[in-house]
Amino acid sequence: MSASELAARVRQALDVDGEAFNERARAEAEELKSAVRSGTFDNSEAIVGMELELYAVDDRTDALRRVPRQLLELIGFEKELGLHNAEMQTSPQPLNSHGLAAQRNELKASLMPAEQRLGSEGIRLVADGMWTVPPNGETAESYLCDAVEHDGVRIGTNMSDSVRYHTMANTEYPAAFELDAPNVSLSAPTVMPEALITSIQPHYQIPHAPDLPEYFSYALRVAGPLLALGVNAPFFPPDLYDDAPDHEIVDQAHMENRIGVFESVLNPPAEDPTPPKVCFPPDFETVEEAIDDIVADDVIVPMDLQSGGRFDDDFVHFRHKHGSYWRWVRPVFEGATRSAANARIEFRPLPAQPTLADAIGFEAVFAGLMASLPRFEHPIQSLDWETARDNFYAAVEDGLRADIEWITANGASTTATDELYGELFELARDGLEQRGLSTEEAHEYIRPLRERVDRRLTPARWKHDFVRRRVEENVPLAEAIWGMQAQYIRNQRDTLLSGSFVDWFDSPGETDERR
Repeated sequence: MSASELAARVRQALDVDGEAFNERARAEAEELKSAVRSGTFDNSEAIVGMELELYAVDDRTDALRRVPRQLLELIGFEKELGLHNAEMQTSPQPLNSHGLAAQRNELKASLMPAEQRLGSEGIRLVADGMWTVPPNGETAESYLCDAVEHDGVRIGTNMSDSVRYHTMANTEYPAAFELDAPNVSLSAPTVMPEALITSIQPHYQIPHAPDLPEYFSYALRVAGPLLALGVNAPFFPPDLYDDAPDHEIVDQAHMENRIGVFESVLNPPAEDPTPPKVCFPPDFETVEEAIDDIVADDVIVPMDLQSGGRFDDDFVHFRHKHGSYWRWVRPVFEGATRSAANARIEFRPLPAQPTLADAIGFEAVFAGLMASLPRFEHPIQSLDWETARDNFYAAVEDGLRADIEWITANGASTTATDELYGELFELARDGLEQRGLSTEEAHEYIRPLRERVDRRLTPARWKHDFVRRRVEENVPLAEAIWGMQAQYIRNQRDTLLSGSFVDWFDSPGETDERR
């Protein structure tokens, strides 16, 4: 799409009557509530799925690479925000032995030919929480901030040609478009800094849609522990750091900067009274309350939409609001056909992981917890919402070293890491076995994550230890971060499809100075 065509479509989007859009969304929500209560969105069993985001690098230099759009379509991946991004989604599968195996095999079946095809162009796809090496000959700041004005419309040069992304930079919604992290500050003209980060997003479809609030409350309370286990983004591209001593930047680094990037770029500035959109969500008492929360959320880019051939096009304006309903855990109601209509929980805190086995491990553990916690009426549900939120942001800062509060099956409160995760993994194993997995199969999915706890080593800690050690050896910070990134990509080359992060534990990035 040419710049003039894109600008024209952005102007067209800006002319949409926002209040008329919201009125239609509210009316559709009332119809949706009736459909949910009538059983239309129920499933005979729990269903799982996943979104996987990656970024592309030069196969020789590890520098970020733009992926030609035709090439992206050729390998069957979807566009994401940046020209360097690629995304795939698995087909929903029943939560059982065959369903989880199908999820794993579908990811492998898509990534293997994609790697081969991109490899012939000198491009490698990387699963990682944040890239740190900008394109050859560019800085991260210039890549993220480059934009042009075309007929009064601001267009991000390195953004995909999605009208929604570009319209965000031209609306009156007061998104900050800033990075606000320890020793990092950047202001951009568009949403593009959000393209620093990539994620995995496990999905869990609720068997009985009106029960969504119960499952949702459990999902909020495991968000902190699971994020602490999955942290993978402690460092930014070096040129984005302020002028501070290298050792201070390392010492003050958060273990999961992806959370802060998403919040600081897309939320309004702190002094603005507009409520934040990227946030830890509230509990819901009823499924209607969850639907109402989506309706009440500000829509950044209202669209003039028409019903199509999908069943859920009867709720097309309501569904569109999901596109900017940015909660770290969010409810979704959709389905291409009446029989496929579903209510699901999208679990969004997790960064992309070093290998597919790790990604599927998180999908399995999350799904196992969703299957077991409500069945046992586990007392973790009684944990104060404020404490669950504090657990989440403690995990952002310190990963597995965070003091995370957990309530055990006997009602006791603990912050002991081994006790917390020992119970969490047993609950996940029980949930998977209840869905037909053997004990051995359940342990196979859980083992890569259990090993992280046993070793007190997450991907972020692996990265942080690598860089910290180099800085202590008086290696400049930029060189230390890029050396870490090169080692990460080398390790992933051999393990992405057929190994796990466990296989990295004896690599040069490991240190014995963990606790």
